[in-house]
Amino acid sequence: MTTSTMQPETEQSNDPEAALTALQSAPFILVVDDEPDIRELLREILEDEGYTVETAENGATAREAHRQRRADLVLLDIWMPDIDGISLLKEWSVDGQPPMPVIMMSGHGTVETAVEATRLGAYDFIEKPLSLAKLLLTIEHALEADKLARENRGLRAISDAISEPIGKSAVMQRLKEQVRKLAEHETWVLMIGEPGSGQRILARYLHTNSPQHERPFLEVHAGSLNGAHAQEELFGVETREGKINYGILEQVNGGTLYLNEVAEMNEQVQASLFSALESNQFYRVGGKQPVALNVRIVAATREELEQLVEAGKFRRDLFYLLNVVPVQVPPLRDHREDVPELLSFFTNLYVNKESLPYRHFTVAAQNRLRNYDWPGNIRELCNLVQRLLIVGSGTEIDADEVDTALGSQKQMFETGGFRAGFDLPLRDARENFERAYFEFQLEKAGGSVGKVAELSGLERTHLYRKLKSLGIETKKRGKEKV
Repeated sequence: MTTSTMQPETEQSNDPEAALTALQSAPFILVVDDEPDIRELLREILEDEGYTVETAENGATAREAHRQRRADLVLLDIWMPDIDGISLLKEWSVDGQPPMPVIMMSGHGTVETAVEATRLGAYDFIEKPLSLAKLLLTIEHALEADKLARENRGLRAISDAISEPIGKSAVMQRLKEQVRKLAEHETWVLMIGEPGSGQRILARYLHTNSPQHERPFLEVHAGSLNGAHAQEELFGVETREGKINYGILEQVNGGTLYLNEVAEMNEQVQASLFSALESNQFYRVGGKQPVALNVRIVAATREELEQLVEAGKFRRDLFYLLNVVPVQVPPLRDHREDVPELLSFFTNLYVNKESLPYRHFTVAAQNRLRNYDWPGNIRELCNLVQRLLIVGSGTEIDADEVDTALGSQKQMFETGGFRAGFDLPLRDARENFERAYFEFQLEKAGGSVGKVAELSGLERTHLYRKLKSLGIETKKRGKEKV
């Protein structure tokens, strides 16, 4: 097989610490090819381009490399002496798709082979002799597509459109500066704040400003890990036949894992997670060999974790492991001067994203909203803007319309026992509010749990558990809509 000589120009860093950081955050590519010249040529080119590379000369070594570490991308030759690449692609696939982008390579490919590879989930098919320009461009596109697919899985498009915390108040400027400084280091962060105050946006902002910004960012609601398959979800599964289903920790390896509402994890999950994070390694369910772990944890909670620790409801060792740097996320009522900017931002966002008619908040309406307490924080403001754009008419939103919208909201809180719950312990008062909130949302959504999950920002299985814990029976509303 002929190969062209390719000499990419690179600059080498003389800073060992910077080089190590770049190596840890670089995408990991596995090259599988039985021709030594091609393997080493690809290693040299890809390493010069800043990737971390491992090579395998046959199917057996490729299987072992696949078992040891999840690659971000695989370059897979079709014709090899022990097993062909198409068979490996089938073997590695889970639910009909490989767990990472796979680019097939062949010097003797046919149209039928290319079609078969694509049908089995391969990202692309490249013929030998390899074109450097095409190869590098295909790798770049494949990695970007995979990153977006994983990051957007279960995330809402509206919140993803916010690239950084919104607001020019002194409170928000100090908060953003603190997060940017933390981003420069690999320290773990615990964000404490009321629901809807913007913890996820801050977590994404921290990741975007970190050296690992090219690596995955993955959000997981900690309460969703309490099910029967929590271990499989976190750590993955390895069968006796060598089939591997990578878990959350391997999917986000090298990047940032955002654990939302970390206090909702049960004791067993807390213990398993602590063991993995403390030792920087874990075992897949059914696996015999440890898997190295390199992940940054950003945890968020509305709870006072120290109180839960003292009450025996949260592991002390896990608390100290997560609470390296605590960040207090202020409620919206503590930076009310940002309300006009938030109103403008979400108005333009919904007009552009959902093609809603543009409506302008009058100065009186803005002033009314600046003086509102916002118990639901930024999420409540976002939902209010959306509702006013959908149900209102005319080009202006005046103070009377705002008062009407806030009045119905206030009535919902009061009839749900929210005001009357001020004399209750915090946990009981919050339970009363959550019950009233979900009752209201279910009525508004006509009993559709799917719609309520979307509106509340909760993963559906977690929402079902939440409704059950609150004693809310969805079936009583007639035939449940999902």
